[in-house]
Amino acid sequence: MIGSMSSPSSASPSIPRTDLGGSGLQVSRICLGTMTFGEQVDEPTAHAILDQAVERGIDFIDTAEMYAVPARRETYGRTETILGNWFASRPGMRQRVVLATKVAGPSRGMPWVRNGAEDLQPAHIAEACDDSLRRLQTDVIDLYQIHWPNRNVPAFGAVYLDPAKDRFYTSIHDQLQALAGLVKAGKVRHIGLSNETPWGLGEFLRLAELHGLPKVVSVQNPYALVNRVVDNGLDETLLRTGVGLLAYSPLAFGALTGKYDAPGFDPAQPTLGRLARFESMRKQRWARPETLVAARRYNALAREHGLTPTQMALAFCYGNWRVASTIIGVTTAVQLDECLAAWGTTLSPALLAAIDAVRWELRDPAQ
Repeated sequence: MIGSMSSPSSASPSIPRTDLGGSGLQVSRICLGTMTFGEQVDEPTAHAILDQAVERGIDFIDTAEMYAVPARRETYGRTETILGNWFASRPGMRQRVVLATKVAGPSRGMPWVRNGAEDLQPAHIAEACDDSLRRLQTDVIDLYQIHWPNRNVPAFGAVYLDPAKDRFYTSIHDQLQALAGLVKAGKVRHIGLSNETPWGLGEFLRLAELHGLPKVVSVQNPYALVNRVVDNGLDETLLRTGVGLLAYSPLAFGALTGKYDAPGFDPAQPTLGRLARFESMRKQRWARPETLVAARRYNALAREHGLTPTQMALAFCYGNWRVASTIIGVTTAVQLDECLAAWGTTLSPALLAAIDAVRWELRDPAQ
């Protein structure tokens, strides 16, 4: 059973906790994402950020076997290793936090993950879980998630489903059975999905109920001012089924902080952030020209209403009925403080209407 957290710092509003997906798993409404640990953030700094997060009231940490990001053979599994070393060096800490990690789906150009397997098989899930447990230096994972669907779906910036790309894949039922085996063995407490569609979530839930298998308690999908695809149908599925949304990239990889408001990226200024530092990141949805145009509109709107871009972007997620917990990713203690300080910020009806007006015009450029 997860123990209670120490009192958060008086410097910021208290971060409440929520019952994730009705599972009984109590998590803080802000989750610390760790994909930068092991690439942009070295191990000592990562440990200091983790310490600060716990002290400030965050008791929910998310990672994945494929991290750090951008994904490279040399850094595969490094983030989990950093977290495992943190747990080992702080006796009792593992019992104070809810730990979530993810098994990578079929290969997306990463031959170092299961030799580039195109199908996520039950044996892969079991092996990946054991490897994560070893790196994390723990006996149990509180929330184990499938990082992206095993089947053919548009994801990570793809917009349309292409039926011509359909192929054989291990069925959802077989994936659920593999996850059930991990739960039965005591290696996993609860299961979740990530980058999932309304149909996929519904099918996982239907088959779990039909066959008496573990129920999915959460879906970790992008949710930000420049990507509100969740609002196009997944939100109803979440509402009707009680599954919790873990909103990732609420700051759109930094585009919604204002740091990229000046046109173009200067490779000579890698301190701007990962969109400037890593060329591979500049090819992603968060760095599309239309995404940056929209981000600058939202950032200007925030300033017009007396808020920083970060405050408005995070408050939009923090106060949204769709979101169970918002995943924040930081590289410094200062960034963590800024993200936590945004908790409790209320967006006025007029500002929310103005946000919706921008979306109506520009839609979801980071889809």
